[in-house]
Order: sequence, then structure tokens, then C-alpha cells
Amino acid sequence: MKILVTGGAGFIGSHVTEILVAAGHQVHVLDDLSTGRKRNVPRGVPLYRLDIRDKAAADLLAREWYDVLVHHAAQMDVRRSVEDPAYDLSVNLAGFLNLMEAGRQSGLQRVIFASTGGAIYGEPEEAPQTESHVLRPVSPYGITKLAAEKYLHFYATQHDIPYVALRYGNVYGPRQNPHGEAGVVAIFTQRILDGMPVVINGDGLQTRDYVFVEDVARANLAALDYAGPSCAINIGTGRETDVRALFEQIRGALGVSARVRHAPSKKGEQRRSVLGCALAQSALSWVPTASLQEGLQETVDWFASQWQP
Repeated sequence: MKILVTGGAGFIGSHVTEILVAAGHQVHVLDDLSTGRKRNVPRGVPLYRLDIRDKAAADLLAREWYDVLVHHAAQMDVRRSVEDPAYDLSVNLAGFLNLMEAGRQSGLQRVIFASTGGAIYGEPEEAPQTESHVLRPVSPYGITKLAAEKYLHFYATQHDIPYVALRYGNVYGPRQNPHGEAGVVAIFTQRILDGMPVVINGDGLQTRDYVFVEDVARANLAALDYAGPSCAINIGTGRETDVRALFEQIRGALGVSARVRHAPSKKGEQRRSVLGCALAQSALSWVPTASLQEGLQETVDWFASQWQP
């Protein structure tokens, strides 16, 4: 298949690009490199440095006639979405629609969409949260991801473009950006390596479902062969870990001492998140293979190999 991966120079997108290339697909990457890095793109894969909101991005789809759009380009910072919801809207919804309108006119046959399981449900009424859980996002980021899923339903029913929306838990692993507000594993690891105190917002008992990036990449590959009705599918582990415990595991994996200081809780962040993933197993034959301990060890080893004093 001929596949366009947006955000393919970024953390998750680059791992997805690698696995699609290894599976023999013809892959192109669209990324504005605002957070992604050119070196993350596998050698030989064309990279188009474009903003998904621009006409040039739409022109690329019109010119290349991709079979599949794997959409990872996004404004992904929950806190930034709270501070600047208009920017979040322009990237996560207007940019996405720019690509979809071009795609529907140029033979697009399928969309795999990087959605969110951490932010789309809101505070859980039941746990783990399955795909049938009520959708009550508490941040503009979650709202735009939900709206994009609704637009995908529109394109599937009105233009016959099937989709799979993969609702990710908290993805972590090598190449994650430690300098933004998102990605607590990367942030904690980098600060510990730098000898700086780790900042925990609130009491540190808020929980998340941490899923390793290579498992997420496998889910994207599996979604290519999914033949069922268009739908959203959770991609997580079904296990929740609080921030204090996560810090201790990262510190233990690095084998060093580290300091902690607490800061006020951040607006727009929910207290608890854990995903039920039975549908991923039945629909995609996918289950996570990396335990949190294994994934964290591989992640901190990568960060340590990149670290420079």
C-alpha cells in the first residue's frame, strides 16, 4: 500500500513509519518538524516538511493519491490546549479536515487515526474504561480528538472512507520529547539524568495507563488489515500506575538517587485513566507485549545512551 504518515518524524509516528516500511509498504512522511526530528525518519522514506493546515499539504495528497492516511500530526499537549484552545482547534481539527477533504477527492481508501484514550473519556464512571464508556473530555485536546472521530464517521458514511481510530493510553518509549509538557516518562528520565529534581504536579496519586511505543506501532500495522466496521479501539494495557510509583520505577531503572518536589495540579488534567482493551484483542488480534518494567528499562537505556553532560 502507498501510505502517508503525518507526524512521521515525531515520537510515535516515527516508530509507526518504521514498522510500516519493514512490512513492505511504500511510505511517505509529512511533518512540519516543529517537534519531530528529521533523523527519526528511516533512510529512503520521502519527508515533506509541511504544516497540515496549509494548502501545500492538501496538494500533496491530491498529487500522490495515497491508499491510506495514518494521521499522527497533532497538537498533543493537554495543558497547551487549555491555555490556547483556538490553536488546538486549528491544528487538530482544521488541519485534519484539510487533509481529509483532499484525500476524499484523490482516492483515499482508509484512515488510521491517532486518537486518545487518556483524554476522550474524562473521569471514569467505571474502570477500566471501554470504548462504550461515556465520552466527557475535560480538555480542548480531548474535545478536538472526539470531534475528529465524529468527522471520520461522516467521511465513512458519506464518502465511503473506512477508518480505525486508535485511542491510545499514555504512550512512552525511545525518542519521546523530554522538553515539552507531555510525556512524563521522558521528562522524568531526562531530569534525573541531568541531576535536577523531578516535579510532580499535585499529590502524585493520579493514574495513567502506560503503553510502550513499539506495541502502539504494532497496533497501527494491525489496523491496516482490519476488515470490520469503522470504529474506535482502545490501545493500552488495562493497568494503571500512579505518578509516584512511575517515578520510583524510572529511578530504579536508572539506578540512581533523585529528588522530588511537588507543584500545584494542572488545569485540564483528569485524575484517573485506565483502558479496557478486549476489543483490540478481538478485532486486531493485538495485545501489549511489553511490561511496564521492560518498557521503562528500554526507554531509560535509550535516554542514557543519548545523554550528554
